[in-house]
Amino acid sequence: MRDVHTPARQRGEASSKNLVTLAVVALLAVLVGIFFLPNNKKMSDSSDEAQAIAERLQPVGRVEVKAAAGGGAARTGEEVFKAVCAACHAAGALGAPKFGDAAAWGPRIKTGYEALLNSALKGKNSMPAQGGGDTSDLEIGRAVVYMVNNAGGKFDEPKAPAEAK
Repeated sequence: MRDVHTPARQRGEASSKNLVTLAVVALLAVLVGIFFLPNNKKMSDSSDEAQAIAERLQPVGRVEVKAAAGGGAARTGEEVFKAVCAACHAAGALGAPKFGDAAAWGPRIKTGYEALLNSALKGKNSMPAQGGGDTSDLEIGRAVVYMVNNAGGKFDEPKAPAEAK
């Protein structure tokens, strides 16, 4: 004879098995989500993340205040030549007249000091403008005279405004 309650008990056992299986699957899904998803944030990364955020929030540019050029004693023409001009004029690079080459400097010397100083301050051909940088106009003028006089010219060295009086 068949038990009247057997199918209901089997159904109850089956639904409790399904419920346990569903709970295990849900627990596994939560654990996978916690440990394996790309947005997982580990505790050890918090300082690295804060550092990265701070770097991204940095301003694009900064203002740096320097003393104006010529604040101290003006450099000699030789000092300026070695610091600024020698990169091209020592080797004659980029069409620059080579230091001490009278033939290359001759036509330029004929144009006069003012024309040469203007070319140095504003730039000419491959030579960039030197005016307005870390070197004063007086120092650029002294470098021009230094180069010209070493190529056979006879220019007087420019004097500082206080010295000229």
